[in-house]
Amino acid sequence: MQRESMDYDVLIVGGGPAGLAAACRLRQLAVEHGRELSVCLIEKGSELGAHIVSGAVIEPRALDELFPDWKERQCPLRTPVSEDRLYLLGRRRHLRFPGPLVPRTMHNRGNYAGSLGAVCRWLGKQAEELGVEVYPGISAAQLCHGEDGSVRGVITGDQGVGADGQKKTSYTPGMELRASYTLLAEGCRGHLGKELISRFALDRGRQPQHYAIGIKEVWETEPQRHQPGLVIHTMGWPLSETGTAGGSFLYHFDENLISIGLIVDLNYRNPHLSPFDEFQRHKLHPLIRTHLEGGKRIGYGARAITKGGLQSLPQMHFPGGLLIGCNAGTLNFAKIKGSHTAMKSGMIAAQTVFDALCAGRKHDELAEFATAFHSSWLHEELHQQRNFGPAQHRLGRWLGPAFAFIDLNIARGRTMRSCRKPAAASRSTTPNLTA
Repeated sequence: MQRESMDYDVLIVGGGPAGLAAACRLRQLAVEHGRELSVCLIEKGSELGAHIVSGAVIEPRALDELFPDWKERQCPLRTPVSEDRLYLLGRRRHLRFPGPLVPRTMHNRGNYAGSLGAVCRWLGKQAEELGVEVYPGISAAQLCHGEDGSVRGVITGDQGVGADGQKKTSYTPGMELRASYTLLAEGCRGHLGKELISRFALDRGRQPQHYAIGIKEVWETEPQRHQPGLVIHTMGWPLSETGTAGGSFLYHFDENLISIGLIVDLNYRNPHLSPFDEFQRHKLHPLIRTHLEGGKRIGYGARAITKGGLQSLPQMHFPGGLLIGCNAGTLNFAKIKGSHTAMKSGMIAAQTVFDALCAGRKHDELAEFATAFHSSWLHEELHQQRNFGPAQHRLGRWLGPAFAFIDLNIARGRTMRSCRKPAAASRSTTPNLTA
């Protein structure tokens, strides 16, 4: 059975913050310059936001650029952060860090606590109103390549295949979606992104990527326990008992909702460690329990987190397209935030692709994206906070945060050289500094 095909100027794979921001910006540019531009976005989830567990603290910097009137457009960010707290947990006790001793990246005044899934659905609505063709429930199974090896689009997943891999009577082959440029915004360890990084050696000369797993739940709490805008982060117990790096977050947002989660670095040495079980222990800590007691869990999930930072970013351009957002690894782990950085990477990609199409270029390698990225506030932010994670890997759970505090709060990330992350098996506690 022959595959059907459709042609677009730009194809975007992934309906998260990066992909949706890129789609919106592309159509904004087309309208501003009076040009015809077909943009298609596909998302494997049944709807936009389906794979994003609600509850996040979002920095609105990129949103301010994309839609300066986002509040008037009824963007579902309604809970400004009212208070920040950072705790060190013991088994039964806790110690709150005074504000001046908290790394400035952990201060969230001016940010908003809300549902990232709802924000993605809202961005999808804006994209459709701008003329983007948005297709949820469609996965990208494989890449299309031209004779020169450049990416020419994707082939969507086949329909009507049984659990045994055999074709059923309802079998329909996936469609071939062709495009002049393809933007991959699949999220952390997207399978097409991994294939491209390997195929084009995009990580050559970069430091190895680092990963964590984040386990999150959404609770509906009792009204008397709800404190809208309260943001809590913790370090220490229970992970400290196993010598494992990580920490937790707890956000009060919207009406009586709490988002709580535990982030565990995936370099733990004990093969019997269960991040899920550690999370259950964490919720029973007296400090955390006071926020949840009497409430009801209404959602849960987990996801991998790309946390290597600037030193681990692969080359983001390849023949025929770009890697954006967490597909590349733009998360700012010092802030524990990736939505605004993902959106900005998508907006830079949109401008780069639009300029190339206006110049009559197709399927090229957009090396100019690297120049635009390096001159943006996104690169400035990631560069300023590049030592936060590597310092903790090199110096441990106590000296690492102290080093990060000095680098971020005093040196502002400007005077220290880039701290390299150790190899996975290294136990070195001596910082390896390179230019």
